[in-house]
Amino acid sequence: MAACEVRGNEYDKAFEIRLDGAKHTFDCFECAISALAPQCENCGVRIVGHGLEAEGTMFCCAHCAERKGETRVQDRV
Repeated sequence: MAACEVRGNEYDKAFEIRLDGAKHTFDCFECAISALAPQCENCGVRIVGHGLEAEGTMFCCAHCAERKGETRVQDRV
């Protein structure tokens, strides 16, 4: 059994994710998201979907990007 790096639980159904050469072990997707998903630069929400990226900065939506001065993105065309 492996231990979740967020909660420390030992779980027989734990899984590994490799990201940027590092191995991470979790017991659920919730822990994986809280540890690895990028955060919106404006509101801090974890970005689970595609999100928006402007010059290396991640945003959850065009509204948040605009709040930080980014004008080249939009949620819908």
